[in-house]
Amino acid sequence: MGQKIHPLGFRLGTTQSHDSIWFAQPRIYSENVKEDKIIRDCIKNYIQKIQKTTTAVDGEGIGRIKIKKTRDLIHVIINMGLPNPNLVIEDNPERMEELHTNVQKKINCVNRQINIEITRIPNVYRDPNILAEFLARQLKNRIPFRKAMQKTIKKFAEEAGAGTKGVQIQIAGRIDGNEIARVEWIREGRIPLQTIRAKIDYCSYPVRTIYGVLGIKVWIFINND
Repeated sequence: MGQKIHPLGFRLGTTQSHDSIWFAQPRIYSENVKEDKIIRDCIKNYIQKIQKTTTAVDGEGIGRIKIKKTRDLIHVIINMGLPNPNLVIEDNPERMEELHTNVQKKINCVNRQINIEITRIPNVYRDPNILAEFLARQLKNRIPFRKAMQKTIKKFAEEAGAGTKGVQIQIAGRIDGNEIARVEWIREGRIPLQTIRAKIDYCSYPVRTIYGVLGIKVWIFINND
């Protein structure tokens, strides 16, 4: 059998950098890792809660959330997709303050300051998280999975094809409500997973449908010549 390895962890130090940058002693290392997960989950839950109350816009969503920590500061950088007119958090001081308060309560930090910054992704469909969210929205609306996958590939080719060499999308679970779970995938171009120097972006994204939870995986081979 083929041995599976996480595409991003496999490339750390060559084409991939860490999403969390901090230093900790071994005895408190696990606490810092747990704190990072709490921060990311809190931000995603807050933004998704607001998205449910607004009309969805193609290309919106959350990309990577990067965290930098020092002794007295936690700096969080949220990469987001296309701005939804009803969901422009960075221009709304009340929502930014609410998000800041939510994060502060979750991690219960007293001696450290939290700084949250939102940046927009210039080419949204080159981000695997945005692409996975685009596909997930179609599956929730009961669009047949093959049609949804082909539409996602087409959208990727139109919007982000110039700086990329390939994309692969995989869906696993009870697809279309079948009794037996299975895996379906589609690929366009090249995805050299065993080449460490190949710059590959990756994400796994769970989506809850009426049939159960489906797992979406997206690999994007970015041109790094």
